[in-house]
Amino acid sequence: MSGRLRRTGSRLQYGSYLPPVLRTHRPARRRAPLRWWAAGALLGVMVLAAIVAGVRACRKPEEVAVIPPEPEPEPAGLVYTPPTDQANLLDVESAEVFMPTASGRVQSAHFGSTRTVQRSGRLVPSFHEGIDIAPMRRDRTGRPLDDVYAVADGRVGYINAHAGNSTYGIYVVLLHDDPVGEIYTLYGHLASVAEGLRVGRAVERGETIGRMGNTSTLRIPMVRAHLHFEIGTLMNRRFDRWLRARGLPPNHGRFHGWNLRGIDPVEVYRAQARDGRFSLLDWAQAATPAFEVVLRVEKPLDVFERHPRLWSGPRVAQGAIVLSALEGGFITAGRAATPEEEARLGRDTAAVLRADPERLGRNARRIVTRDGADWTLGRYGREWVEKLVY
Repeated sequence: MSGRLRRTGSRLQYGSYLPPVLRTHRPARRRAPLRWWAAGALLGVMVLAAIVAGVRACRKPEEVAVIPPEPEPEPAGLVYTPPTDQANLLDVESAEVFMPTASGRVQSAHFGSTRTVQRSGRLVPSFHEGIDIAPMRRDRTGRPLDDVYAVADGRVGYINAHAGNSTYGIYVVLLHDDPVGEIYTLYGHLASVAEGLRVGRAVERGETIGRMGNTSTLRIPMVRAHLHFEIGTLMNRRFDRWLRARGLPPNHGRFHGWNLRGIDPVEVYRAQARDGRFSLLDWAQAATPAFEVVLRVEKPLDVFERHPRLWSGPRVAQGAIVLSALEGGFITAGRAATPEEEARLGRDTAAVLRADPERLGRNARRIVTRDGADWTLGRYGREWVEKLVY
């Protein structure tokens, strides 16, 4: 039956003809244009980028290490001003700059074996540890009017306010930091100490610390009033114990004159005029020693505990060491002894390895002396060793 429904069993079936509205319609599948795919890909990239940006935003920002430029190294050493208004300390031949002894020789006011004294009925050289600076102004009675200044930044180490218990008279010791370690400057024969100056107080270069005078157990006449000025290092921080062990009063403690070893202050100002400042370390390392001594020690020397840069090579706690020193006993270097040098000791605790007669000059300190053709430690030399090792 064409175009009509017919029942076949329980189902109705169409015949060969169905109206168009009843026919099954399956539209043809179309392909998406290519630009849709491109747009989708772009959208995906944008979403992925947003996710990555979000994750980064949630992260703690990384700290960037900034390395500052290294500062320019400070020149080593200190800048020194003269200890009085006298600025011509390099004029070493002037009696207006330096105050001579009763001999009238200007050289007697200089550092080193520059003096002669009478001992046991004979004239012998005497060692002068500093320089004597003459006054520039006096009052009507002849008393100096010159102020005395700290030559460099530092701190007060010691004040002796009593004129009659030291050949220095009234004196002040200042301590300063040099590349070699702590060093001292000493101002002796003062008439008075500046008000408010006390041990431990910081002082600035150029600060007034006292007034020039003539105080001393040596009874210096007013006409020869002057400032005795030193620069140097201490031999041993335990020096007061050494004094007690010898039955001597421990006056002035470690700032006793016997425990001070100076260098020529004129050399300090000469080097500063050349280099703009002065380093005791550089000066000591360049100095030619006057003598060398080998000695056997049972503990490290205090001088190298305070001035370790004067030591060369491995440290020696016990055994034989070699000391290099200037005429006055100022130590410029230390090192371990070689087996050959140690053998020079034999059964002794100290022996002279070598000495330079030209550097010793008049050898007023007599730390080393001649024994025939050989050099040996004199009485003062053995005392010098005792102070170092105590």
